[in-house]
Amino acid sequence: MDFGMPTLIENKDLEENISLCKELDLQFIELNMNFPMYQIPQLERTAYLKKLARENGIYFTIHLDENLNVCDFNPLVADAYMETTERALRVAAELGAPLLNMHMNHGIYITLPDRKVRLFGEYREPYMTAIHKFREMCERTAGSSGVKICIENTDGFQDFEKEAIDYLLQSEMFALTWDIGHSHACGDADEAFLMERKDRLYHFHIHDAKGTANHQKLGSGEIDLAQRLGIAKNGGCRCVVETKTIDALRQSVKWLNENGYR
Repeated sequence: MDFGMPTLIENKDLEENISLCKELDLQFIELNMNFPMYQIPQLERTAYLKKLARENGIYFTIHLDENLNVCDFNPLVADAYMETTERALRVAAELGAPLLNMHMNHGIYITLPDRKVRLFGEYREPYMTAIHKFREMCERTAGSSGVKICIENTDGFQDFEKEAIDYLLQSEMFALTWDIGHSHACGDADEAFLMERKDRLYHFHIHDAKGTANHQKLGSGEIDLAQRLGIAKNGGCRCVVETKTIDALRQSVKWLNENGYR
């Protein structure tokens, strides 16, 4: 398995992230497009990024903006996110990055006296029309590059999201990311869905969790890490050690080394 690290806020720039990646002998960095320095204009400096990767013996994956909403009912908003994904796919192909990681956007809900109603679920036809358009654009843009888009679980997939994910997974360029900490924090609500599609798992975000608190250092929480990492290994998946601090990352990598995973 290849192990990588997330973009860490304690590191002020990419060079500091790379320095830490090398120190810990990790294979890749997941560039997070929520950060200002990893927006499309910066990522499109592909010659510079390729030079850094080559000189340091690492590679990159890309985490799309967590606000990504290609199904927004406002076409101006949806089009902006479609273009963002299209350009990110071109960047990934140029860099040789194997994947883009994305979250499904739950959309807005309306609170009624007895329940909450998700607008994407209520207006399924325009939602699924947008999903179809998204898949078509991704397939067209990725072409034969081999770049995949991996859909990450967060706090429990909604029914309309499961329908959309199954449609996207009909395309070989889409796959799944299992975030084992998110899964634990929501009572493993997505585990059955993911396990039924285990052959489409391609990427993992690994961190420990206690109750609803996740992104903890490995070995400090309640997750059966051996079981989860066994699935990742059997599937040939790469793993982002997704802690949020440098210290927790160092301790997590130490745990992986001491437990024979590296």
